[in-house]
Amino acid sequence: MSNTYADREIKKVLETAEYPKNMALASAWIIANFKGINIKIFDVSKFSSLCDYNIIASAENTTQAKSIATEIQKQLRSNGANVNSLEGLSEGDWILIDMGDFIVHIFQELSREVFNLEELWSEASQVEIPNEYYYGTSEEAKKETVDQYF
Repeated sequence: MSNTYADREIKKVLETAEYPKNMALASAWIIANFKGINIKIFDVSKFSSLCDYNIIASAENTTQAKSIATEIQKQLRSNGANVNSLEGLSEGDWILIDMGDFIVHIFQELSREVFNLEELWSEASQVEIPNEYYYGTSEEAKKETVDQYF
């Protein structure tokens, strides 16, 4: 995926909602485009004083989880977000990125089942993630990727 393509798409996502929901959606876009699975965004603003949104996703291996976390930090920092805390990056089983008003959790599937955060926030509403966020190389992205190498 071309950085130019990702940068442009993230900017579009950030324009779709107000802060911090837009940042939660941008995180979901990044996760989906790095082929993360089972992505959920919980609006916990009525249940938690820690944050407004929790994003939960799974990665298929630690390398993928670390790549997703690194890209989320990079993209969201470049768009004005601050990383308050980063936990679990070296292990990759459960990576937590605390961005203040929203927290991103990237799990390996077994760890996700053990900690079962979905049950903790079962009464919170879920934010719908548009289907177009999920990885599917657009013609524009294909062209940029080809142009990058030639």
